[in-house]
This record gives sequence, structure tokens and C-alpha cells, in this order.
Amino acid sequence: MSAILGVFDFISGLGATVMMPIILTIFGIILGAKPGKALRSGLTVGVGFVGLNLVIGAMGDSLAPAVQTMTTRFGLSLSTVDVGWPAAAAIAFGSKIGMIMIPFGLAINIIMLITNTTQTIDVDIWDYWHFAFTGALVVALTGNFYIGLIATAVNMVITMVIGDWTAPKVEETLGMPGVSLPHGFTAAFVPIALIVNKVIECIPGVRNIDINVDKLQKRFGVFGEPILVGTVLGTVIGALAGYDVAKTLQTGITLGAVLVLIPKMAALLMEGLMPLSESASSFVSKRFKNRGKIYIGLDSAVGVGHPICLTVSLILVPLSVFLAVILPGNTVLPMADLAVFPYIFVLVVPLVGGNGFRTLITGIICIISGLYISTDLAPMVTSVAKSVKFSIPSGATTISSICDGANPLTWALVRIHNFGAIGIAVGVVIALALAVWNRKRILKEAQEIHAAK
Repeated sequence: MSAILGVFDFISGLGATVMMPIILTIFGIILGAKPGKALRSGLTVGVGFVGLNLVIGAMGDSLAPAVQTMTTRFGLSLSTVDVGWPAAAAIAFGSKIGMIMIPFGLAINIIMLITNTTQTIDVDIWDYWHFAFTGALVVALTGNFYIGLIATAVNMVITMVIGDWTAPKVEETLGMPGVSLPHGFTAAFVPIALIVNKVIECIPGVRNIDINVDKLQKRFGVFGEPILVGTVLGTVIGALAGYDVAKTLQTGITLGAVLVLIPKMAALLMEGLMPLSESASSFVSKRFKNRGKIYIGLDSAVGVGHPICLTVSLILVPLSVFLAVILPGNTVLPMADLAVFPYIFVLVVPLVGGNGFRTLITGIICIISGLYISTDLAPMVTSVAKSVKFSIPSGATTISSICDGANPLTWALVRIHNFGAIGIAVGVVIALALAVWNRKRILKEAQEIHAAK
């Protein structure tokens, strides 16, 4: 068993940019693709992830120093340090649950596929750390490893169902056929988006407000294009940081480049995935007559390139700092995780039909709730971090992150365990109910597909 876990530890240690090409190449060959074609697809996806990471890294490198300077300039100070998602992932995989998360997650995915309770083959096993993070916090709260394991499974099942249900909208709005996004952080904001969208629909006048990128470009020409929008927003952020003219313009150009380059990297990812998606569809149609469409589950990074997603994220950077300071009781200042803001909106944008106004309103609510959630979970996150020997930044009272410390699903699954056995039962019942509902939906979809043929 230890040898098997060692293999999975080695694989996860390679990181997504190495792990994904290997997994997708093997996956493509299993599905019947020629080895050369499968290898090319896997490597293309890997190159796309490298490109995405470089561009998102450039975004973070511009935003974090600007916000740091901004907070110093305006004398802002909060006690909880945002250590960022890489630290959160290290904490998650360093926990006892994290050590077995990849084989455990693969087992859950296989069981759900066999029982027809999911349509997704989730190859993004690196991001299983989101589920492990939830389990690690539950263990810290309850002191029981097995209860933490149950919470981990509940989190994954709920996320897989959300990934299935939103997949058609991802195909339509983000232009990603055959792809679902069962991402532990991104999927958690779907319920908030649904509620906000429903409320806006009930408000006369407000429901007619629509900020659409295509319409902006038609109305304002070059001034409505992402490159100009990103440059203007970046310049504003630089100015708020008190940069000199040169550095302000550099920040503007960098963020303008981000809005142009991320969609291109996402397109490269899709180029690599299309042959695998076609092979998967062919494989399933030949061997499984009672199956609906099968999706390849990926990191939501593939969807961050939507112009509305990126534009709203940049608007929220200075706004989130302002909110962090004025919200009573909040202790977290967004810093290291500013670059993950687009991940919040990858599924929000499809659910609101690409409406920028509704995305922005949803985003404000997500940031406000996220700050309070990360504040509430900070002591627990700090405790888990110390237990896995994570180096706490000097001078920090507590640590947290926006990803996954501000995750509403993680928070809900952790806090229901305050109610003991009742809370555990509620989580399990919700996950099972969603799985059964998803199975009925999948079987109905399969019948409709075969009837159409």
C-alpha cells in the first residue's frame, strides 16, 4: 500500500503541467486514439497549461505588488495573511487525507461512472487537493480521520454533479465541447450565481441590464476590446498604488496583455483536447448504449479566458481591498490569491449567459461572503498548516487564502460537522440525493439521444 501511495505522491508532485500530458496521452490510447495523436494532444494540453500558468503568473506578479503598495500607501492592516493557493494545496496534500487523495478520488470517479451518477471522466487529478483541503479541515475540527474522509467524498460527489449539470452551458458560452469543469473552487460558487441570477430576474428594469463584450465592441469599437479594457483597468490599479507614470503604464500594458493572451492559451488547450473528446465520444457510443454524453473533466483554468470573466476580476481587485478594510469583523486582506479571482467566475459567466452586470453583482457577493468565510476558517487553516510543518509567515497571527479558504462549499461542509452525527448525515444525504438526481438526468438524456438517432 505504501508503494502505491508513493507512486501517486510522485505523480502529484510532478505538477499539473507534467501530470496532465501523461494522463491524457494514456487516456487517449485507452480510448482508441493512435499513440502519436494521443501524445500530440497530451503535449499540446501541457503546453497550454504552461502558457496559462505563465500569463496568470504575470497577472499575479503585477497585482500583488500593486495591492501591497496600495495597502501601505493608505495605511491598511489586517491580521490574517493570504498565503495563496500554492500554499493551500501544499497544506492539503501534506495532510493525512492528502496522502491518499488521488487514489481515493479516482475510486470515487470510477464508482460514479459505473453507477451512471456522473458523465465526467475527471482527469484533472492534481486539483483533487480542493477535496483534500476540506477533509483536512474537518479532521482538524473533529479529530477523526474517517469523518474527514467522508467529508472529502461528499465534497467530490457534489462537485462532480455540478460539473455535469453546468457542462452544456460551458460548451455553449465558453466554446468548450466535450468538457466539464468539476473544479472544487469554481463549482462552489454556482449556488450563489443561481440565487443572484434568480433575484435579478425578479427586479423590473434591473433584469434588463446587460453588459455584453460583443455589444461593447460593436458600440465602442477598439475601445470595447479586451486589450483596451485590461490596459485601462491596469492603469487605474497602478494609479491607486501611487506608482509613477512609467510603472503605472507598465501595469496597464501587462494586464492588457493578460486579457489577450489567456484566451489564446485556452484555445491551445482546446486544440489538444478536441481529438481526445472525439475519441471519448466514439468509445462510449460503441461500448455503452445506456450512456449519455461523456465529458472530460478539466481544471477551470481552461475557462478563465472569457473577456467578462477577466474584466470583472480586474474590477474586483481594488474593490476587494476596499471591502476587506470596511467590512466589520473581517481579518483577511486579499493578496497572494488575487490572480485566482477569474476562477470564481468561470461557471458564473455561463450561468448568467455572459451578462457582465450580473457577473459583477455575483462577484461582489462572492467576495464579501468569501472574506467572512476565510476569516472564520483562518484559525483552523492555521492549525492544519502547523500540523503539516508549513512555515507560517513571520508576524502573521493566522493564515488563510481566497482559494480555498474562501470556498463556500468547503465552509458549509466543515461547519455542519459542528452538529456532530446529524451534520455528517446531512452531508451524506445531500450528496446521495444529488447523485441519484444526476443519474435520472443522465439516463433521460441518453434516452433522448438514442431516440433522436
